Amino acid sequence: MDYTMKESVAGSFDETVDTTIAALESEGFGVLCDIDVQATFERKLDEEFRQYRILGACNPGLAHDGLSEEIELGALLPCNVVVYETDDGTVVVSAVDPQRLVGMADNAALESIAAEVTDRFERVLATVTDDLGAPSAA
Repeated sequence: MDYTMKESVAGSFDETVDTTIAALESEGFGVLCDIDVQATFERKLDEEFRQYRILGACNPGLAHDGLSEEIELGALLPCNVVVYETDDGTVVVSAVDPQRLVGMADNAALESIAAEVTDRFERVLATVTDDLGAPSAA
């Protein structure tokens, strides 16, 4: 079952994080939290892990609309966008599929909000890919 939307890019990891945050901001999302999973695992578990960042993205207007329709929706917010490095060094940007996420609420009033978030996330992914390019084929 697919529950994310994702693109591989040619940029460096840090460049991809910065470009993703800028693209989110251009679509009206703020990053409420930025979790550096690699650093957390190193600090808390003394374990090595690939570069991996979780960006908790929120568009206040859309969040307000969603919470007005379904007060429990807050348990599914913010929408996470992940930037990670694969085993072969490719950098991937992955966003939660808002329609799958909101589908768990089983509230038809949320469908248009989920569609709007999906459209914005698709534009974010397209912007990141346009700005950094796709990885070259090996």
